Amino acid sequence: MQTSDSAPSTRRLLLVAAAALVDSSGRVLITQRPAHKQLGGLWEFPGGKVELGEAPEHALVRELKEELDLHVEPDALDPFAFASHAYPDFHLLMPLYVVTKFGGVMKLDPNSAQAAKWVQPAELRAHEMPPADVVLVNRLIERTAA
Repeated sequence: MQTSDSAPSTRRLLLVAAAALVDSSGRVLITQRPAHKQLGGLWEFPGGKVELGEAPEHALVRELKEELDLHVEPDALDPFAFASHAYPDFHLLMPLYVVTKFGGVMKLDPNSAQAAKWVQPAELRAHEMPPADVVLVNRLIERTAA
């Protein structure tokens, strides 16, 4: 419901699916955005845009293969949380899935990430991340503290 004092947003909605890939030690994989891209140099959860007509789960499986050469089955994606954040030019809606089962040897696509590293959830706050990821970081830390 819209109130009289709020105007509808003119920002386009961008749907992005992301993964908290968790290894057997409980570490989470983060990737660094290429310097030439928007928000370049910031660390983020791997994933990418959901194409028209594509389910978020299938987009994430596709993106993890394209960007990291990792194989993930759709049923290995555990829906965990989502972020909804208004950037100046668009509104981002990003579901985050926890993934503990994946295969392959990670190889970075340089057009998607300039670096990757595994960190303990509590160490995520030490990495500069896009604003939408911050809420998800806090949720992941809470998950491991519980």
